[in-house]
Amino acid sequence: MGVKIEVGVLGATGMVGQEFIARLSGHPWFRVNWIGASERSAGKAYRDATAWRLAVERPDWVEGMKVDTAAPGLAPKLLFSGLDASVAGMVEESFAQAGHVVVSNARNHRMDPLVPLVIPEVNSDHLGLLSRQGEVKGWTGRIVTNPNCSTVVLAMVLAPLRRFGLDKAVVSTLQAISGGGYPGVASLDVVGNVIPFISGEESKIETETQKILGRVVDGEVKQHPLLVSAGTTRVPVINGHTELVSVSLPSGPSCNEVVASISDFRGVPQELDLPSAPSKPLRYMESEERPQPRLDAGFGRGMVVSVGRFRTCPVMGYKFVAMGHNTIRGAAGVAVLNAELLKAKGFLD
Repeated sequence: MGVKIEVGVLGATGMVGQEFIARLSGHPWFRVNWIGASERSAGKAYRDATAWRLAVERPDWVEGMKVDTAAPGLAPKLLFSGLDASVAGMVEESFAQAGHVVVSNARNHRMDPLVPLVIPEVNSDHLGLLSRQGEVKGWTGRIVTNPNCSTVVLAMVLAPLRRFGLDKAVVSTLQAISGGGYPGVASLDVVGNVIPFISGEESKIETETQKILGRVVDGEVKQHPLLVSAGTTRVPVINGHTELVSVSLPSGPSCNEVVASISDFRGVPQELDLPSAPSKPLRYMESEERPQPRLDAGFGRGMVVSVGRFRTCPVMGYKFVAMGHNTIRGAAGVAVLNAELLKAKGFLD
């Protein structure tokens, strides 16, 4: 596309920030020329401020890049935010007020009625909310969010099921430890164990899914009437959130019809052939032993959600297993795809 767009990364030293650096390295549209983090990291070279934890090498170009404070000033217009929720809200707003477009992974603004909560294959039309941020909030910039990592996996599989009258879903998650950041969950707590509680996670899945699957009506999101009941656990897996899902589909489709709908699912990113978009965002696996996070989380460079074991459920009607890479499709990867969608739709012009 010619000259690349200069971008910045907020919270660049954390786990999601590192994933942003990795995903943006060599990106055909974007080039990182600014990184921001907390005051304790500001002024340091990135290599000195970061304990690199990814299973790929830290890119050479970022090694000596100086970390700036996470405040408007020298940053480019387009920013990716991997900030912790404890600080993200006010920091991201300050950048939006200063004219920056912030593509955020933090939870702070997800349920704001004027902030799009977007999975590009599912609800790209929600970007229409952006114009109201200027009208109502007075921001000269904008904020776009992506969902909680577990919500992404669930909402992507439920999206093609809306045609069958989807009205209820029950989900139990088996979430990887990378979702807790670094250092995250203590090894003595999680090794050989299952922790049946992740703070705030269940409510995020239940409310965010309704917003994502909803429709924009008269400049507001009319939430989908789907009722979701979520139970969340942390398990000793490095990457890849697995979800055991039961759904009610009142129109009574056959299992083959539902599996075909999942397999055929495509969205705007596939139509536009965006750089980070897999050709098939959902992959149905016939083996009764799949998907598995160790074998399948990295499929499609971590951007594909794998589904398997679709069968009838004596209580809800249907049940299945879904799994996706939590720090890629569930965090940095979907945020980069959101930015690509913003560019392709002219929101960055």
